[in-house]
Amino acid sequence: MLTRKYIIHGRVQGVGYRYFAQRCARDRGVVGYAKNLWDGDVEVAAQGDQVALDLFASDLRQGPSVSRVERVVEDDVDMPPFAGFGIEFY
Repeated sequence: MLTRKYIIHGRVQGVGYRYFAQRCARDRGVVGYAKNLWDGDVEVAAQGDQVALDLFASDLRQGPSVSRVERVVEDDVDMPPFAGFGIEFY
């Protein structure tokens, strides 16, 4: 299982982006979390197989229809296993 962290830049807060990410994660069989960052970006951590994470990353780049994703920074990271996909708050 791979673990990736994504930082999504653009108009991604106040548009349902975290819930969009949660729904896509469920559809792709990915676990992890999504949370708003203080600077207006969204952080997403995700665990899954290569194919699922590639599809999920594509979803994140698109975002919900009312968002405007300008850039997604993606890094492989080491994190403990997640049990599901949660929405984290400040």
